[in-house]
Amino acid sequence: MKYEVVIGLEIHAELSTQSKVFCGCSTAFGAEPNTNVCPVCLGMPGALPVLNKKAVEYIVRAGLALNCEIANYSKMDRKNYFYPDLPKAYQISQFDLPFCKGGYLNIQADGKEHTVGITRIHLEEDAGKLVHTPGGTLVDYNRSSMPLIEIVSEPDMRSAKQAVEYAKAIRNILLFAKVSNCKMQEGALRFDANVSVRPFGSKSYGTRTEIKNLSSFKMLQKAIDYEYQRQVSMIEKGEKIRQQTLRWNESSNRIIALRSKEDAHDYRYFPDPDLLPVILSDAFIEDVRSKMPQMPEEKKKMYIEQFQLSEYDAEVLTANSELCAFYEEVLQDYNEPKIAANWVNVELMALLNQSDMLVEELPFAACDMAQLLQNIQSGKISGKMGKGVLADMFETGKSPEEIISAKGLSQISDTAELEKIADEVLANNPASVADYRAGKEKAIGFLVGQVMKATKGAANPQSVNEILRTKLNE
Repeated sequence: MKYEVVIGLEIHAELSTQSKVFCGCSTAFGAEPNTNVCPVCLGMPGALPVLNKKAVEYIVRAGLALNCEIANYSKMDRKNYFYPDLPKAYQISQFDLPFCKGGYLNIQADGKEHTVGITRIHLEEDAGKLVHTPGGTLVDYNRSSMPLIEIVSEPDMRSAKQAVEYAKAIRNILLFAKVSNCKMQEGALRFDANVSVRPFGSKSYGTRTEIKNLSSFKMLQKAIDYEYQRQVSMIEKGEKIRQQTLRWNESSNRIIALRSKEDAHDYRYFPDPDLLPVILSDAFIEDVRSKMPQMPEEKKKMYIEQFQLSEYDAEVLTANSELCAFYEEVLQDYNEPKIAANWVNVELMALLNQSDMLVEELPFAACDMAQLLQNIQSGKISGKMGKGVLADMFETGKSPEEIISAKGLSQISDTAELEKIADEVLANNPASVADYRAGKEKAIGFLVGQVMKATKGAANPQSVNEILRTKLNE
């Protein structure tokens, strides 16, 4: 029997507010342990939380970007469970009245377009962080009460590839909306995957397991594929799938069971008595909508209509918010959108993919890329030389001017010098000269090549072509 996998994702994104969601402590990453804390985020008796208005604005912005219905009436709830990194022994979250619900996102995966439903987006606080050492386990509460949104999808994905593409698309939307920096290496974006299997053609769902705290797209892919194979193997052996919470062990590439999976009633949700219900007016929601940054589809349309880019180039750029921002920075100093798009999409992306790097990890700035393209356009270096210079910029972080100067790459554009070399080439290749004058156009290519060889590739090919044609037509 063949089985299909059914996947739903819960994506946790840390909001880019300057202070925590219920207190005034800093959200800066990397501070010394337990320094960005106060009685509220430490859960001290009598400390009262106050909801961060900017966090509410950001969750509304995320909901609008993901086609959700925004609730005029919402509330915060207490989610009760005991764990060392949860100082109050409950988490302030949302249960039945979230800020956003009923959205969707279209993705491209497995060669076709898929629509993934979004059940809800709710606001909650993060827990602290456990640090395991040889002498025991320590807890850092700097992350306690950091503002999180949880984006809960419908179980609409049918392959690990679809789940990864959906997660990438969500990250891209959040970055375009400027609500989260989505830095997975800092824990600002994490995935929980709900996985079950069922026979192909079945309409009922199998028993699901939840893989917690996946912190990279590669980990998400591997964990889902592993869990699918594990569940299929168990079913075929006649074993029963148990509803469990699981963890992916990156070092051993296997799933580890943490505990039996809780249902909502196990958390004993109830409205937080220290926080008033949140009432959002239509005017507030529309104000947030009017201040929304451009989303990928709007950017794509602008690139096609204003910059005359192909649909493909526009799609590549808008599929990556960092690449899109880098491209627009290049255009601030180099006003040739098509040429810039080609270099960014093809040459730069090839280097990034080969090195498995992100755009924000580039060792040079967009203005350096613009300077490189200006040097090519002016004829100072050829396009072929430019590719080599870009590779050196990528490796060293040096400016194009430094690399061109150090390697002596400037093209020879001096007409007198090029004419002298052209005369020598024509004198040494009478057969090719005769062929060109007899109408064989390809002969000019050979002659240009000889000049380029004589100058060790330093001649400006366009100037060489013009000089040779002038001399041959005399």
